[in-house]
Amino acid sequence: MFADRVLSGMRPTGSLHLGHYHGVLKNWVQMQHEFECLFFVADWHALTTHYDTPQIIEQSVWDMVVDWLAAGSILRTRRCSSSRACLNTPSCTCCCR
Repeated sequence: MFADRVLSGMRPTGSLHLGHYHGVLKNWVQMQHEFECLFFVADWHALTTHYDTPQIIEQSVWDMVVDWLAAGSILRTRRCSSSRACLNTPSCTCCCR
């Protein structure tokens, strides 16, 4: 049988707003106490809309993760970035493996 796990991510395309909080973050905070949660920053996906200004994506990643922490995402929940996932290296401790 498979373990119950949650895998979810967000694109860092700008500042988070109340829709993110009510639509996603509240659920993540609740689920992290019930399941193993793997949350990731889908920064490569942000390039589909911000390809002309990729320099804003890095700051948006940090801003978004800070907002996740402020909303109550706890540190034992695993997080990673899609562009930093080292999927094929045996020493990788990234959650996306």
